[in-house]
Amino acid sequence: MDGKFKKRWESFQRSLDALAEARHRDMSDSFVLSGTSAKFSITFDLSWKVMKDILVQYYAITDFVAGSPREVLRKAYKANMISDDTWMEMLKVRNQLTHDYDGIIVKEHCQKIIGEYTDYLYAFKERAETLLDGR
Repeated sequence: MDGKFKKRWESFQRSLDALAEARHRDMSDSFVLSGTSAKFSITFDLSWKVMKDILVQYYAITDFVAGSPREVLRKAYKANMISDDTWMEMLKVRNQLTHDYDGIIVKEHCQKIIGEYTDYLYAFKERAETLLDGR
């Protein structure tokens, strides 16, 4: 594991744990909602970048468009790093949150973010740990 990958991996783990803290916060508070939105976006971005690192370094898969999370998610699915289309849904929500200037989108998705999406991110973390420990 090179230094850049190790740093990204550690950042992903810290960011995910910080996102999970939202489960214990008051989601009616607009500050908490905006923080949850930002932390989800950061954590999701780190997750697909970690997937890309693993695909390149451990599977030698390089035939995807650089900077394309959608393509990385497809390749990660084929490599059994992630399980289903929920990741594409997460990408769509992350993209929508980028333009959520009044907090409506995060209110609509906050329960899914702190529940289901956070669980999917933890499942990926566990799968990645298994892959990394096995190499």
